[in-house]
Amino acid sequence: MKRWLAFLPLVALALLAVLFIGYSLKRNPQVQPDAMVGKPMPALSLPDLATGRPVALAQAAKGPVLVNFFASWCAPCEIEHPELIRLQARGVPIVGIAYKDAPDNSAAFIARLGDPFASKLVDRDGRAGLEFGATGVPETFLIASDGTILAKHSGPLTQADSEAMLAKAR
Repeated sequence: MKRWLAFLPLVALALLAVLFIGYSLKRNPQVQPDAMVGKPMPALSLPDLATGRPVALAQAAKGPVLVNFFASWCAPCEIEHPELIRLQARGVPIVGIAYKDAPDNSAAFIARLGDPFASKLVDRDGRAGLEFGATGVPETFLIASDGTILAKHSGPLTQADSEAMLAKAR
């Protein structure tokens, strides 16, 4: 009966090997997470979260500004939210883009945690995220006054992360 237990580590190792090989086969080595850094911000119009009216991103994101992709279903977005509130209190303009999220859920998320955003836009189908080169949420982009993407941060922003990003705008 206990004889099969001797094979348990071998079975676990084989499962891990299959998992890593499967990941490697599906991974695209051509993907460059920071490919848009140094390039112009995509010319997009997105619906305003409150009104649904289209807003030109170039008008909403007059730099230097942070553009933050978030979602109500994203736990790391909730973790980074206090940092966004801190930045807003310092006068840093932030454009929030609700990524692949229902507008009602996005509005409830902001109402519950506080509103750090100067503008709140909706990217319901994820197209804007793709054009920015976002690989998930949360992701934050630093946009220069000329519309150039200066920096990108993937994952929840910490104070050190945001200070490092903002230093690139000076």
